[in-house]
Amino acid sequence: MSISIELESPRTSDVRALIEALDRYQAPLYPPESNHLLSLESLCAPDIRFLVARAQGSALGCAALRVFSDFGEIKRMFVIPEARGQRLGVQLLAALEACARHERLPRLRLETGIHQHEALRLYRAAGFKEREPFGEYRPDPLSVFMELQLDR
Repeated sequence: MSISIELESPRTSDVRALIEALDRYQAPLYPPESNHLLSLESLCAPDIRFLVARAQGSALGCAALRVFSDFGEIKRMFVIPEARGQRLGVQLLAALEACARHERLPRLRLETGIHQHEALRLYRAAGFKEREPFGEYRPDPLSVFMELQLDR
């Protein structure tokens, strides 16, 4: 199966469905104060690069890069359950890294939850290291904060 990963608007109906599926997945895992989700409107902001993975036109996954002056933050990374096991997460992460390099960012950061074991495995395998909270985040026993230094 041929996968394409492109910058897209999160406003299309099939991409909104991906975001809603991610919300349904995360809602029972964490209380609202530990869910650090960007809204659909926030995903359309100028500082966001929103990627969609597709096969034969169908949206299978998404991920966002929030661009700050000295780092990029990974947000809203998700692959639908039916498409898991095909390394789409690895491909989305590589596309996010390419976006960050294009933006000339020296590092990627992220916050994910302790119950998202597959995500933690993916990030660790890609070289992300745990770190302290960053930006507006505060310590949370349900959160894991990670960072990857990018070679220039």
